[in-house]
Amino acid sequence: MLSVAADLDVPRPDYAYDWALVDVETSGLVPRRDRVLSVAVLTFGPDGTQTGEFSTLVNPGCDPGPVHVHGLTPERLAGAPTFDQVAGRVGALLQDRVLVAHNAQFDYDFLAHEFARARLYLPVTQRLCTLALNRRVEPPTDDLSLASLAAHYGVPQTRAHDALDDTRVLAGIFRASLTEAARLDLPLPLVPCPPRQDPQFAPNPPKTPCAFRNPGRLEPGGPLVQGMKIAITGETATARAELVSRSVGAGLNMMSSVSRHTSALVTNEAASTSAKARRAATEGVPVLDEHTFLRLLGDVRPGTPHVKQAPASPVLSVPSAPPAVVPAAPAAPAAPAEERAPEMLPVPAPRTEPATAAVTAPPSVPPSPPAPAAVAAPRRRRVLVLGGTHEAASAARVRIVDLGWAAALNLSASVTDIVLLPEGETDRRMARVTALELPVHAPDWLGAPPAPETAASPARPGAAAAILPRGGVLDLPTLPSDGRWHLGASWARQTDCEIDVVAFVLDEDEQVSCDGDFVFYGAPESPDGAVRLLCDGPTEQSVTVDLAVLPPAVRRVAIAAAIDGAAVFGDIGAVQITLAPGSDAPATAQATLDAATSERTLLLAELYRRGPLWRFRAVGQGYDQGLEALVRGYGVEVK
Repeated sequence: MLSVAADLDVPRPDYAYDWALVDVETSGLVPRRDRVLSVAVLTFGPDGTQTGEFSTLVNPGCDPGPVHVHGLTPERLAGAPTFDQVAGRVGALLQDRVLVAHNAQFDYDFLAHEFARARLYLPVTQRLCTLALNRRVEPPTDDLSLASLAAHYGVPQTRAHDALDDTRVLAGIFRASLTEAARLDLPLPLVPCPPRQDPQFAPNPPKTPCAFRNPGRLEPGGPLVQGMKIAITGETATARAELVSRSVGAGLNMMSSVSRHTSALVTNEAASTSAKARRAATEGVPVLDEHTFLRLLGDVRPGTPHVKQAPASPVLSVPSAPPAVVPAAPAAPAAPAEERAPEMLPVPAPRTEPATAAVTAPPSVPPSPPAPAAVAAPRRRRVLVLGGTHEAASAARVRIVDLGWAAALNLSASVTDIVLLPEGETDRRMARVTALELPVHAPDWLGAPPAPETAASPARPGAAAAILPRGGVLDLPTLPSDGRWHLGASWARQTDCEIDVVAFVLDEDEQVSCDGDFVFYGAPESPDGAVRLLCDGPTEQSVTVDLAVLPPAVRRVAIAAAIDGAAVFGDIGAVQITLAPGSDAPATAQATLDAATSERTLLLAELYRRGPLWRFRAVGQGYDQGLEALVRGYGVEVK
């Protein structure tokens, strides 16, 4: 039913869009599998006037999932229309409007899949996430959930997880968030929407995880051993699917590419020139014909199984110096992750200069003392550096972190102090700094900072987060309530280049087990759904990792960023990374990485196993080569 309610304030002309505020309730969290149970849409014109309202329950034709959350029982949904019966009405409200939602990619992906099932086109080309917008604003709330933001902005909420009420609450939060963004002179985090409703974007069925560790190369005349990595190239007399199925059943690890860790390549073409055969020749991988492989397949020897260990008690650990760098891989095999010394950093083809090289502070910035042994106390100051050269600003931010504070990249409501380097007074944000009456300090303030703020000071976002230096390590506590950790990356807005965040799901050989374990913009989810890429804005992307779903063979999830174009990370400046146990939860840890200069690819962070623990490390290791070299180093077959 259409109705007209309160108007939406539009505080700036460049905020004037046609808006469609959306909320969906769903039977689960996986768009390709679960279904929409209810949907609500409010529309507003560029002047902020509400123009429409529509809501309906939807009969999904399946189990409605967690009824205790949304309250939508099969009986309530039985008489509701199916989604294809309301898709036209919903599409008409979304047409030519910016979709707005809290955690907008979630709502967008569910609508995209529902429209695809109805064989209809989802008419959305841009979306805006109020969660991402408030990450920029950084209001002083415990978290950024809809309920917390509603309480902060004074928006009444009567029925949580009711689509229509949540959309009305969203309208109030959006109105207040726009006002705050205008006060801080923030650009809106608008995201162009790819055609994810197309079935080609649905992940492939997951590869069956191998239960055994890789025993290494096949010895001449020796037997196959469970866990060996086997690749196949060219035509085979036995159907490829049957050959793979028999091999997996015998405990072998069937790979889609060849690397230095491959145990054997199966081919009937001795002179094959395929990419796999060429790589096998380069790496010295043994080559078998199909007949020999089938004979050996009849007597596969027992291997060493992976053991999934129970999580241990959490411990905070921050090394006093950045980690050492492993010599250039893939030239030599790396030790298994659980046997590798904790300070070793296993990455392919590192830069020539070591990650331990200190950044020399310019005369205007006081030198940094040694990093503390642990950083666990609450943080109150969030300091923004304006002006200066890249090196000077970087050194100032290093000093800020050494003091136990957070280094801000953008002006937000949580910024407490400004450090002004040479030419910083010409920064366009200085007008807002003056209007907000923020304290402005000379660089020597970092050498003799004032006493800590009193307990009466207002709490700020990330106050309890561990502030990690480059190379800092944090032992993770028990799994979050939903099992997922969210690793966010953000940077200053750029107009001449784009940055892509990617993830690699790696085994004990530092290799992907299949090409699907490379998660990027074109394939935003690993086949088992454990790792997923989210785009929250033009300067903000995140990766969710469900540690409970990852198979025991996975030893590390590496998160990297790559520049598309001729720019380098020295042009981009600092990249901030955060780790949080939920998309709207306060950060558990954060780090600012800005030592990069000529690099085009930057390894940001990693989650890795260390004995019974999962650990998070802020890496900050750069590479001058592009993303393709990094991808190949991790064993992904690049077409």
